[in-house]
Amino acid sequence: MTQATCAEHTAPSTALTPLACATNETNAAPWKIADILALYELPFNDLLFRAQQTHRAHFDANVVQLSTLLSIKTGGCPEDCAYCPQSSHYDTGVDADKLMPLDEVLAAAQAAKAHGATRFCMGAAWRSPKERHLAPVMEMIRGVKALGLETCVTLGMLEETQAQALKDAGLDYYNHNLDTSPEFYGQIISTRTYQERLNTLEHVREAGINVCCGGIVGLGESRRERAGLIAQLANLDPYPESVPINNLVQVEGTPLAGTEPLDPFEFVRTIAVARLTMPRAMVRLSAGREQMDSALQALCFFAGANSIFYGEKLLTTANPQAEADRALLTRLGMRADADCAA
Repeated sequence: MTQATCAEHTAPSTALTPLACATNETNAAPWKIADILALYELPFNDLLFRAQQTHRAHFDANVVQLSTLLSIKTGGCPEDCAYCPQSSHYDTGVDADKLMPLDEVLAAAQAAKAHGATRFCMGAAWRSPKERHLAPVMEMIRGVKALGLETCVTLGMLEETQAQALKDAGLDYYNHNLDTSPEFYGQIISTRTYQERLNTLEHVREAGINVCCGGIVGLGESRRERAGLIAQLANLDPYPESVPINNLVQVEGTPLAGTEPLDPFEFVRTIAVARLTMPRAMVRLSAGREQMDSALQALCFFAGANSIFYGEKLLTTANPQAEADRALLTRLGMRADADCAA
């Protein structure tokens, strides 16, 4: 499902700077951090009730989209993201690999489809793709599309011409996360600016590709900084069609190993606030599900999450296996989107 642009969106898309664009569906003004904090501070039951109402206004509350993520080029990334085991700055035991062959990627995509996934996401550990990288990735996009799957890639920063080339190859979604709020960003990464991330999102929008953009919580940020991340996402014009919310997976060797874990209820609150501020977005329960029990995942679905990454691995970290995910959905009386289309 894609989101229609609201008539009251008056800020030009070229003004893609922090908190510059108005995208609240019910107000001409952008979301203020204070207003988002007020949502966070609601009693837990009240917040989830409001989020569930909003969710049901736009989606079938018992349907979950299944996506599979494949690392097509792992390790050796020159960026210094403090959470990432693929960074060449840290010793995490992740070796740098070359780009996967096309036939292996298509075999993985076929397996994902056979297990019920409807979107296939491909990630490469690059700061930004070089021109020689684009041709094989475009072949992967065409091949995955031919299987009847939606396509998504995350390749790092893009130039305008690169975004257009990916669009011409048939790309449906481009993932490029903001990670955290502008205020906290400098404590997480120094090799790429916040504005560079926003620039890539603008190039993606201008090419006509759907945006998949979210962030990571549990990095050591404050609640206000979490609200700042949600404000950035909700105030993009339009807000992303797909919003992955990641709970930090701590990996030995990265600077964030040993960080105090986020309270599970705070994570659920973040899902609910994302739903309320971006009511038509697919809110994806992403990294960190391996550490969540069934009850916590069920609370996330109730709070408005309606998409999950499905399979054994998220790039380099474990993910609940397909059979376990199917069993959980069955226990909850929920259905995968592929089942609904069948």
